[in-house]
This record gives sequence, structure tokens and C-alpha cells, in this order.
Amino acid sequence: MSAVSTAGLRLRFCTDPGEFLAVADDYLSADPVVSTVVTTVAHRLLSQRAEGISQPDRNWWLVVSDSSGVVVGAGMRTAPYAPHPPFLLPMPDEASVALAHALHEREEEVLAVNGALPAVELCAAELTRLGGGRVDITQHTRLHELGELTMPPPVPGGLTVATEDDVELVTDWFAAFMDDADEQAGRPRGTRAHEMPDRADMVRRLHAGRLWFWVDDTGEPVHLTGANPPSFGVARVGPVYTPPTQRGRGWASNAVAEVSRRIQAEGTRVCLFTDQANPTSNKIYAALGYRPVVDMANLVIRR
Repeated sequence: MSAVSTAGLRLRFCTDPGEFLAVADDYLSADPVVSTVVTTVAHRLLSQRAEGISQPDRNWWLVVSDSSGVVVGAGMRTAPYAPHPPFLLPMPDEASVALAHALHEREEEVLAVNGALPAVELCAAELTRLGGGRVDITQHTRLHELGELTMPPPVPGGLTVATEDDVELVTDWFAAFMDDADEQAGRPRGTRAHEMPDRADMVRRLHAGRLWFWVDDTGEPVHLTGANPPSFGVARVGPVYTPPTQRGRGWASNAVAEVSRRIQAEGTRVCLFTDQANPTSNKIYAALGYRPVVDMANLVIRR
């Protein structure tokens, strides 16, 4: 672990996700919905390490604490896809600026920053002040939590767990989900850098039983919904993908509703992200009972 102290704040960089979780436990568990991305990634990488899967040396985890030692912010840089954007959780404004200085002094090239507003905007702005360039927003996202579930009008078919035999179709639909999400939000396909699981990771997800098809009354898969394993009592739904020829038939609403119902029945809170530029998905989730929690953004630094 390395640390930087400034303006009454201490920024600690960890390379061990287990150490990070232990140090930041109170902060993460105080609002597990907001911290869902960081905690699920930390637990996933811990599980992979236990299986002997090594992690890149560039990975780090950030803990921000105040002068009394209370943790007031957190983040990580673990994205396996270029340009490996840090992901920031809420933190004091001065911590966001201090992080930019710390990354600049560490001579880390940072060309994108994702996560909670306004932390990401402040950090990216300071990075450009220090290193030049301009900041562009590539995506506005909104994190929602499910309150009381409202089931949609029923449609034929039902939910079934995807298996390893489905790995090719699931992989194809994961990739299509990423590109179609850009298109549906009015962006060129492939605009967003994103994480595409490799085959081994996809097989692990299938073995975990957290990917489901909605199959129609002929048994044909017509939709895919996934969810992360619970972390700090919260499970995050995604991806949610319906092939273009199957859209507008209620598959997505019913699949997400049933997956959400099952998760809540386990005593787990449920959340998901929406792209604020996609009114269709926002409307669907609002009708099911999902309510906004926090706004986030994906920023790029162009030099």
C-alpha cells in the first residue's frame, strides 16, 4: 500500500482487493447500492485470485480518509480494457482534485474516468489542467434501486438459466448488447470502451447461474438478462439484451421483473444502471419500480 497526504486527507493505494475491502468496509457497507460496482469487482477478483488467476500489476484500489481516519471515499483502477479508466465513488471535492495530482505524480496516463458525479468531473478537469487536453462526456448513467416490484403484463414463455452449452450465444449477445446500447442512445456503435468477458470468464459466469434467457412458448431464447452475485447484500442486474427482431414484445420487462423478484426473494437488494440517453430502458425500469439513486458518467480526456 502507498499513501499520499494532502489538505487533511489521506489517499491510500492498495494492490490487494482483500486489503481494500477490509480497510474500506464501513464506507462501502454504509451505502452498498452506490458502491456496487467497486464491491462486486473486488469480490470477483478475490475469487479469481483464489483460483490462481493473476491480476495485472496496473490494478489499484483507492481509500480516501479524513484527518480523523474515517474513510470518506473510494475508487479503483481495474478495468481490463483500454484506456483502463479509474472508477470513482463519491468523495469530497478536494479528494477528487488531490487524486488527480497523485495520479499525475505517479506518472499514470489517465485518458478516461468513470463513476460518481461530481467526483469524476473534478478529477478529470484537474488532470487536464495538469497534463493538457479537454474532457468529453461519452455517457451519462443513472443507478437505480428497486423498491416495490410491479410485475408487467405477462407474455408467453418463461425464464431459464443459461448453461455452458449456451456460451457462444451468450457471448454474441453480450457483444451485441454493448454496441446496441450505443446505438439506442444515439451514439455511434462502439463509442464506449467496455469490458467484454473472455471465454473463461463467461464460462465462470455461466457456472455461477447468474445469466438467464427468456424463452418463448416454443423454447427459443429471445432475450438475455444477467445479474452479479450479491455483494454487501446488493445484486446488480445487467446486461439486459433483446435481439432487434424480438423487441417490443415484453420479453425484457418480464425477464428483468422475474430476475428481480427472485433476487428480492433471497433477501437481497436489487439495483441496475440505465443510460440516461436511452428513454426506452428508463421507462421500462421505472414501470417495474426502479427508482434513481445516483448519477454517474463516463468521461474521456482527449489530448
